[in-house]
Amino acid sequence: MASADDGFRPLDEKSLIEYIKATPSLSSKLGNHFDDLQVKEVGDGNLNFVYIVVGGSGSFVIKQALPYIRCIGESWPMAKERAYFEATALNEHGRLCPGHVPEVYHFDRAMCLIGMRYLEPPHIILRKGLIAGHEYPLLAEHMSEYMARTLFFTSLLYRTTTEHKREVAEFCGNVELCRLTEQVVFSDPYKVSQYNHWTSPYLDHDAEAVREDNALKLEVAELKSMFCERAQALVHGDLHTGSVMVTHDSTQVIDPEFAFYGPMGFDIGAFLGNLILAFFAQDGHANQSNDRKTYKEWILRSIEDTWNLFEKKFTALWDEHRDGSGEAYLSEIYNNPELQQLVKQTFMKGLLQDTLGFGAAKMIRRIVGVAHVEDFESITDAGVRADCERRALNCAKMLLKKRREFQAINEVVSAIQQIHS
Repeated sequence: MASADDGFRPLDEKSLIEYIKATPSLSSKLGNHFDDLQVKEVGDGNLNFVYIVVGGSGSFVIKQALPYIRCIGESWPMAKERAYFEATALNEHGRLCPGHVPEVYHFDRAMCLIGMRYLEPPHIILRKGLIAGHEYPLLAEHMSEYMARTLFFTSLLYRTTTEHKREVAEFCGNVELCRLTEQVVFSDPYKVSQYNHWTSPYLDHDAEAVREDNALKLEVAELKSMFCERAQALVHGDLHTGSVMVTHDSTQVIDPEFAFYGPMGFDIGAFLGNLILAFFAQDGHANQSNDRKTYKEWILRSIEDTWNLFEKKFTALWDEHRDGSGEAYLSEIYNNPELQQLVKQTFMKGLLQDTLGFGAAKMIRRIVGVAHVEDFESITDAGVRADCERRALNCAKMLLKKRREFQAINEVVSAIQQIHS
């Protein structure tokens, strides 16, 4: 554990209340009333303590980073300073897209502790909503807005290279969480690793096939290189369906502790790849009263709408700020409409291919790597679960190898349907 001299100490429910009382930015949110406080630890994630604090006059969430990976224990140390990058990313993304990022009330760097808005019920984790078969009519609209604004405004399409380099340098400090991603997404699934697991014995051959697929390894090497080297925008870094909380009309993106300057397609791919996983898991959640057929169609529509709306909003921001301070495409060079159109088309085509590649890599690691998804894990019949996972795995391998062949998202959706049928 961290020594007390750096000011860090892990809080429990009792010491947390004392901490809140001594912290004006938090106690004021509760109207300084502490008699009726309810404190509940809800951190079901892999890394942190998460407390919901509710009083008669207000509420918030407290998240504290631990100096190790919680789901594994002290044998796998992890830089608790990740809380600083999470708070910084929440503030930056919240400034750019306030409608879809919870507000930060308090950050204590020594304690690695963030106090932020409590997303009260009926907000639930999107992944749980997808497992339950709930439709969210505004999901594509909201997520495309979040991704378009956060990615555009932190890129060189909007910023000067001086501003950009300064921010990149700041977030280079989050190297340990980037290294964790490098290991679990781009390395472990392609070799024998003590952390890998899968639905055995059903997928033993499939896992081995991934480890022996040379064409796949070449593609993954290219993606890893891009992930490590391409500081395109401030990405969330872990934008799966467990990092989004939703109601019928609200969508909130949480948990950006993996934030860094990386390829835009890593965020878009993470989100779309997890929707594809949810699609393939649906057969495992179907029953006699609900075959989930209409719901699967809604998921595919959401995948298509998210990309199409993202592309529309992203390019609209680009047009709006074309003569601004962004230094990627200087207006005195790219000054005729035909060239501007060509630049946008080329950029968006490359971004779709990056998105498919990263999305596929995220899918593969969730089936044969270390941390799996509840979409599949909650399917109790192992044989049924393995069938769903195998189709998803085959889809991911196809997307990874053939990503350059797709010109539009509707072609991707057709390919997913073919693998599923």
